[in-house]
Amino acid sequence: MYLHIGQDVMVRKREIVGIFNLENTTVSRNTKDFLAQAEKGGEVVYATMELPKTFVVCAPAERRTPHEQHEQTVYISQLAPATLYKRAGRREGV
Repeated sequence: MYLHIGQDVMVRKREIVGIFNLENTTVSRNTKDFLAQAEKGGEVVYATMELPKTFVVCAPAERRTPHEQHEQTVYISQLAPATLYKRAGRREGV
């Protein structure tokens, strides 16, 4: 199954690692560093031309082992995290 996260961007639900609220999470220095590193590494995809509200971290499901380096993509979306949780069929905060 896929999740539409904005514009013409869809991601596989099983590849979603997390859905994060940009306003709340970017208070942390660690999150800012993570996003800056992802941007520098070319791992960020913008699914919006509007004010972003959410970032979604995705990694291929077959590469999620503790000992492998994760290949990831960070999607920036204008949709609210609660909207994406509902579309994904998950409860908020889970």
